[in-house]
Amino acid sequence: MPGDPKQPTPRRVLIVAGEASGDLHGAGLIKEMRKIHPDIEFCGIGGNCMRDEGVRLLAHASDMAIIGFKEIVPKLGFLRNISRRIKDLLRTWKPDLVVLIDYPDFNLNVVARAAKKSGVPVFYYISPQVWAWRKGRIRQIKKRVDRMAVILPFEVDVYAEKGFHVDFVGHPLLDLIKTRLSPSEARRELGLDESKPTIGILPGSRLSEIKKLMPELLKAAAILKNKIPEMQFVIPLADTLEEKDLTDMMTGSRLDVKVISGHTYDVVSCADLALVASGTATLETALLKIPMIIVYKISLLSYFIGRLFVHVKHIGLVNIIAGKTVVPELIQNDACGARIAEEALAILNNKARQREMISELETIRARLGEPGAAIKTAKLALDMLYR
Repeated sequence: MPGDPKQPTPRRVLIVAGEASGDLHGAGLIKEMRKIHPDIEFCGIGGNCMRDEGVRLLAHASDMAIIGFKEIVPKLGFLRNISRRIKDLLRTWKPDLVVLIDYPDFNLNVVARAAKKSGVPVFYYISPQVWAWRKGRIRQIKKRVDRMAVILPFEVDVYAEKGFHVDFVGHPLLDLIKTRLSPSEARRELGLDESKPTIGILPGSRLSEIKKLMPELLKAAAILKNKIPEMQFVIPLADTLEEKDLTDMMTGSRLDVKVISGHTYDVVSCADLALVASGTATLETALLKIPMIIVYKISLLSYFIGRLFVHVKHIGLVNIIAGKTVVPELIQNDACGARIAEEALAILNNKARQREMISELETIRARLGEPGAAIKTAKLALDMLYR
């Protein structure tokens, strides 16, 4: 009965995911943890997926999504307020475990730091990309993180070089990438012509990146439509966005571009080629075996500062995992309508290249480990929570 001192107090978990992909993977983790211990209470930062799994949100992930150094300035007041709320929560709610999902600058410098001061153990799921830049950050991670689960196989060796043991759990997308329909069935359900060439446009999940990329993607689409009049275009709407966010940007365009909410993977799977903003969506598209072009555009200041620190040849996860250029990457000035259209036509007009790209994407899937990442990660987190 409530208030009975014999009844154990439910364990409490502070969980923080500041981006759409983290929200998705956080929801999967929460679901698996609650299958074993249904009474765990969760509070923190996430999106719609985590909220639907019963997390009491202090802030929504869509408000936390920031790209680059310039974009952070207008958000500083908001971030300071959220930082205070996190620290207050650690003091008053007294969680038994902190779970951090990617989003490294905020999670390491604010949440993990405050948690260690409060004596709360910290579990990190989905490593910051220390292999791409700021390897020195591993020292900070070792001080503030008690245990880490990584989703890319080579990350184990990166951390081992610095004397930090991490657990490889496989990539969570292996469990999540599922389609309900065949490509032809998806086209019919979405109101697309089964026989016409179809381009999927994935401009990102953050409004700031979409504002930079969408004008160029629409220019590319217009060029492609001029070259191949029967071509059709479709956009799967990210959970962090409203349809109006995209339709407002398409005002004045003569293109007929379908914006579809829900069933993202069916939408992507019906495309012959996808134009994809760099990020998790590139890997989702790869696992669906859809040829793609990766595009990336941020402020000049953010780009030049980033170039000083980034130590990898590629920016797209697909190419990083492959260790070579499997799909084209168009960055900054190259991420313009003319170049995107040029690259798209080169792929669409070359069936052999399409087959080779699909074959390489199948190889990438094999490198990501076995399914069951959320289950494996849940067991690691519960081991910390109930030890």
